[in-house]
Amino acid sequence: MALPNPGMSIDSERTALVITDPQNDFLSPAGVTWEVVGESVTENNTVENIETLLKTAKENGIQVFISPHYYYPPDHGWQFEGALEALMHNIGMFDRKGPLSLEDFEGSGADWLERYKSYIKDGKTVIASPHKVYGPESNDLVLQLRKRGIDKVILAGMSANLCVESHMRELLEQGFEVAVVKDATAAAKVPEGDGYQTALVNFRFLANTVWTTEEAIEAIKLSESEAVTA
Repeated sequence: MALPNPGMSIDSERTALVITDPQNDFLSPAGVTWEVVGESVTENNTVENIETLLKTAKENGIQVFISPHYYYPPDHGWQFEGALEALMHNIGMFDRKGPLSLEDFEGSGADWLERYKSYIKDGKTVIASPHKVYGPESNDLVLQLRKRGIDKVILAGMSANLCVESHMRELLEQGFEVAVVKDATAAAKVPEGDGYQTALVNFRFLANTVWTTEEAIEAIKLSESEAVTA
């Protein structure tokens, strides 16, 4: 028996686009993870699809939230780590000099992908405090969403089976409706498995709906046209 598709209607006043980790270390060929995520990013057209979502959200009154991943020097003093945490710390992924310092930040692996900066740095995008493992439990994303009356989330970013999936799970537990945009994310392919294919199964099992970028754009534009008509 096929799973139902509950769907998600969009109301621009109650809906946000949330992008996780739109940063160089994931999305640039110069990033420290490109060797393992590059194939998936390229196959899904992830970089371009995230930009399309950002552009469409801005043009149609959908609020944009960024949930970034940063590590500061004290974070390297953790006494225990999971497999990917250990790897990220070993390769210096998302490293910054400190929470109050932008020294060497511009163009670093922790910085935004250059083509996204005009959208993220427009003075309107909400940049949450950094999450430290994968989900938003340790940052202020949920608070920022709630304070703006948001209860529906269009979710995309990096990487599919880690931060995107963890954000999806926590947002669902917090009572949000979540639509995941499956081709505006990607994941590592390693000997242990393909993280993207793993995530697709869980997206389908858990999210209110799973869209392509094209479907997400259609839903956003439809909601705006209906609002104008009303």
